[in-house]
Amino acid sequence: MAKYFDVHPENPQPRTIGNVADSIRSGALVAYPTDSCFALGAQLGNRDALARIRSIRNLDDRHHFTLVCHNFAQLGQLVHIDNDVFRAIKAATPGPYTFILRATNEVPRQLLHPKKKTVGVRIPDHVVTQALLAELGEPLLSSTLLLPGEEEPMTQGWEIKERLEHLVDAVLDSGDCGTSPTTVIDFSSGEAEIVRAGAGDTSRFE
Repeated sequence: MAKYFDVHPENPQPRTIGNVADSIRSGALVAYPTDSCFALGAQLGNRDALARIRSIRNLDDRHHFTLVCHNFAQLGQLVHIDNDVFRAIKAATPGPYTFILRATNEVPRQLLHPKKKTVGVRIPDHVVTQALLAELGEPLLSSTLLLPGEEEPMTQGWEIKERLEHLVDAVLDSGDCGTSPTTVIDFSSGEAEIVRAGAGDTSRFE
C-alpha cells in the first residue's frame, strides 16, 4: 500500500521531504511532482525500481530514462558536455527540458540506450522537486508518469495513489501538476535535435 505525503507547494515541510528521501534511499519507487508533470522516481542504482518503472509504463530497452539533477555539478558528472552545448543547456535550465547526451561511466549501464550509450538529464524548476533533490543529495532516476494507452499524465496526487496503490511505494503531492511532459532535446550528435515538443519552448533550439 502506497504511503501518501502531502506538502506545501511553496514551503514544503522539511520533515516530510526527509521522510520521502529516506524512503527512496531504502529502495522505494515514488510518484512525485515536477515542473512539467508527475513522474516516477527512484534511487539511481535501484534495479528493482527500474524494472517496476518499465513494467508500469510498458517500456522497452530503447527508452531514454532521465536523471533528474539538483544542479549543474550533478549533471556534469553524468554526461559529456562540450562548451557550445553547455551554454545552450545552461540558458534553458532550470526548466521543463530533458537533454539527451552521451553518458559518463558514473551512469549505470542498464540506464543507457543500448546502442547510443546516451541518457536523459534535466534540472527541474520546481520547489518541491528541488527540495527533495537537495535532501537526497544525489540525482533521481526518473520517468514521466504516463500510463500505457493514455495520452496525458495524471495530474492529481490522490488519483495516482488510488490507481497505483500497489504499484508504487509512495506518492508525494503538492497540488495540481501539469499535463505536458518535458521538451526533449537530443544533443548527442553535438547539434540540437527536438525529439519531443512538450512543456518547454522549442524555439531556442530550432
